[in-house]
Amino acid sequence: MNQSEGSAYGLWSLAVINALIFIFFAFSFFKPHSKRDWRTFSTFSAFIVALFAEMYGFPLTIYLLSGWLSKQFPQINFFTHDSGHLLHTLLGLKGDPHFDILHILSTVFIVTGFWLLSASWQVLYKAQKIGTLAMSGPYQHVRHPQYVAFVLVMIGFLFQWPTLVTLIMFPILVWTYVRLSIREEKGVELEFGDAYRKYAQVTPRFFPHLGEYKGSHKTLKPKY
Repeated sequence: MNQSEGSAYGLWSLAVINALIFIFFAFSFFKPHSKRDWRTFSTFSAFIVALFAEMYGFPLTIYLLSGWLSKQFPQINFFTHDSGHLLHTLLGLKGDPHFDILHILSTVFIVTGFWLLSASWQVLYKAQKIGTLAMSGPYQHVRHPQYVAFVLVMIGFLFQWPTLVTLIMFPILVWTYVRLSIREEKGVELEFGDAYRKYAQVTPRFFPHLGEYKGSHKTLKPKY
C-alpha cells in the first residue's frame, strides 16, 4: 500500500486494486449469504472504497483542510503521500510514517480483524451445517465476533489514514452493526429459545470480559 512521494494522487488504478484486494479478503472470510450479511458486507466495502479513493485517487480531506494545514505546518507539502498520513504529522511524529507507532497499531488492528473474521466464519459455518448454536471459538467470548472484526479493521485504517468521509462513516457503520446485531439476536432466539437466552446471559455482545477465561460452552441444538 505504500507509494513514494513523487506521484501521490490520481492513481485510480492503484486505488481500485487496493480496494478490491481488501474487499475480496473480507468476502472470502465473511462469505455473506442472507440479506443482512450482504448489508453488513456492503457497508464495510463502502468504507474501504472511500478510504482508498482518498489514499490514492483524490485527497478530498487534504483539499478541504489545506488552508488550516498550510498555516499550521507551512514547511510541509501535504500533497505528498507520506504527508497524507495526517495523524503522523498532527501528532508531531518523526521518521517514515509507514514505520511509526500508528502504522504498527494499524497493522495489528487490521490483521487481528481479518483473523477474527476468518475464525468466526469457520465456527459459524460448522454450527449452521449441523443446526447448532455457535458458541465456541470467538463466539465463546462475544456474541457477534464478525461485527467486532469489521470494526477492528476500520479502526486500523483510521489509525493509518483518517479522512473526513471515513471518520463520518465510522460511527454510522458501528451503529448499523449494533442494530443488525439486535435484529439478528431476535431471530436466533426464536430458533434456539432458552439455549440462546442462557448463552446471551453469560456472553457479552461485543466486548469480552477482561481477565476472565470461560470454558467452552456445550453444543446446544435448537428446541422446536
